[in-house]
Order: sequence, then structure tokens, then C-alpha cells
Amino acid sequence: MAIPTLPRSVFSGFRDILSDAKCLAFYNTHTGESLSTTYSRSGQRVPAALQKINHILRDHRTGEIREIDIRLLDLLHRLAREIGCSQPFHVISGYRSKQTNAFLRHWGGGVAANSLHMSGQAIDIRLPDCCLTDLRQAALSLKAGGVGYYPEPDFVHV
Repeated sequence: MAIPTLPRSVFSGFRDILSDAKCLAFYNTHTGESLSTTYSRSGQRVPAALQKINHILRDHRTGEIREIDIRLLDLLHRLAREIGCSQPFHVISGYRSKQTNAFLRHWGGGVAANSLHMSGQAIDIRLPDCCLTDLRQAALSLKAGGVGYYPEPDFVHV
């Protein structure tokens, strides 16, 4: 009698649930950098992973790095689980320096003078295998703050 086997990914998922691991994956559309990391295990932050996240979400125009708010990371983790997507978040804009925010505000319009991007509390994202409206609906369903929907430049702001 053959014993059925499960894919390794199933066991990996169980391990994450049991250990309460929080994982995120990012692709920075401006720098081409990718990152997949576990930033929290059993309720404890993983400092090295958080530093890597801060780096990949840095202001790509100035190179300035700021600590990303853990609540934003937790929101992204919940969003990824809600959608059921294993693809990395494509990052259009993570942290923004004051200089970059002023530049975008002057030239792009629609950028808030006191944008939460400047405090590491907002991010503009898309998921390549997820319809933008589905991403927006999933973000709204979490009821965890404002959600911006920008179909023309193709991103959601959380």
C-alpha cells in the first residue's frame, strides 16, 4: 500500500504556522533588488531581517534609509495571506526622504505634503499575478488604515 506524500511546501507552511513566523518578499521596481525574509519568529523581531527590509525599501533617489514601521510590515504580511499570493510585493515607493517627497509633490501632483512614506508608514505596491482591484479589496477588508487605488500608474497605496 502506497503512502501518500505531501509537497514540501505544505510542511513549510505548517512550520510557519507553528512557529508563528512572519515572512515577506519584495521586489524593488526601481533598483531591481529582491528580498525574501522572515522578519518575526514567535513574536520576536528578527533585527537582521528588518535591516534588510529597511534597505530594500529605502529612498532609491537619495539612498536614505529609515526604519519601516513594524505595523506596516504586519499589514503587508496579513495582506499577502489574505490574497494567498506567494509572489513578492513589487515596490513602487517605500520610504521617501523629505527631498524626494517635495520633488514628487512639485512634479507629480497628488503627493501629500506630510506623506506617511516619510515616516516609513506607507508603501505603494502591486502584485504581478493579482488583479489590482483584488489587491485593493483585500487591503480594504483588513480595515487597517487608508488604502489608495491608482489604476493608471498600476499600484495600491497602504
